[in-house]
Amino acid sequence: MQLPEHISSAQWQRFKKAADQYETPFLLLDLDVVRNKYQELEQSFDYAGIYYAVKANPAGEVIQLLAELGSNFDIASTYELDKVLGFGVEPQRMSFGNTIKKASDIAYFYQQGVRMYATDSEPDLRNIAANAPGSKVYIRILTEGSEGADWPLSRKFGCNPEMAVELASLAVELGLEPWGISFHVGSQQRDIDVWDAAIAKVKFIFERLLNEQGIQLKMINMGGGFPASYLHKTNELVTYREEISRFLQEDFGDNMPEILLEPGRSLVGDAGVLVSEVVLISRKSSTALERWVYTDVGKFNGLIETMDEAIKYQIGTDHEGEQGPVILAGPTCDSMDIMYEHHKYELPLALEMTDRVYWFSTGAYTTSYSSIEFNGFPPLKQYVL
Repeated sequence: MQLPEHISSAQWQRFKKAADQYETPFLLLDLDVVRNKYQELEQSFDYAGIYYAVKANPAGEVIQLLAELGSNFDIASTYELDKVLGFGVEPQRMSFGNTIKKASDIAYFYQQGVRMYATDSEPDLRNIAANAPGSKVYIRILTEGSEGADWPLSRKFGCNPEMAVELASLAVELGLEPWGISFHVGSQQRDIDVWDAAIAKVKFIFERLLNEQGIQLKMINMGGGFPASYLHKTNELVTYREEISRFLQEDFGDNMPEILLEPGRSLVGDAGVLVSEVVLISRKSSTALERWVYTDVGKFNGLIETMDEAIKYQIGTDHEGEQGPVILAGPTCDSMDIMYEHHKYELPLALEMTDRVYWFSTGAYTTSYSSIEFNGFPPLKQYVL
């Protein structure tokens, strides 16, 4: 098997030795990779605060490691909050980054000591003012980043720049502190230029608020978007750093605000290998060229990001030799549980039932998306190296 570029032969032997102990399907996560990814990001963007997006992989071992390394945390629910607090992380190191939240949840975050909240609408802003008085708020704006992102995050979150200005002004009236602007250019964003347009939009909002209302914003939250190593190649992190830093310098120069990042996929994605077993290999007719390969992992127990074939993982088996086209599908009795049909993956012709299939760079958004009991299948198990 040809290994992905980001995995060395020694690493793979370590993975394989550990994987042989467990029954499929499961995710095997290497904490050394998480540590290295965090340190690389911290060194590359040494001027930015890092807030790990817990939703990417909420494993306790990941939270504990990142807490020890000094990471802050982007929290999306009271459940995530309780989990991170349980590792002794101070509430000052957390942000309530979800713009869709109950008033009671805001009150709970405030009671626990969290003082920084995302928002993108007037009703939510008023809820923050009522339940987290005096807190810092940052306003999420809409961005056009769907073209280069494998997993777009447009439309549902954010508001237009005009509304962002209105919300910042209202925040002052409500006794809140308008702290900054946030955006997200889309997860697994391969087009670095979209950061340029987003930062320019933020600059416009900063200047308008200062010139027209005397409101000085102090922070830009650039969200995530940095990639993991999937089938389609991306630039190295150093290129992201150089280009994004240039965009910031061109727009803000010596008046650089505080910069925050909310990485998730880029920290944990490459740390994981999802190990599955072939349940069945069949053809739909005696003359069909493509084999249907059904594995014991599918969209509902770990691979939901294959929806619309958005995220294309690198895949391997223990076989060598001639390969042929396959359609990859999961084990459930739901017809949408097909991972790849249009993008033509090829697997060895020698592949047989009970063989293992390895899904690389699956450390992010696999265990956290896994269903509880669809068809009775349990959530995806995770083991840590």
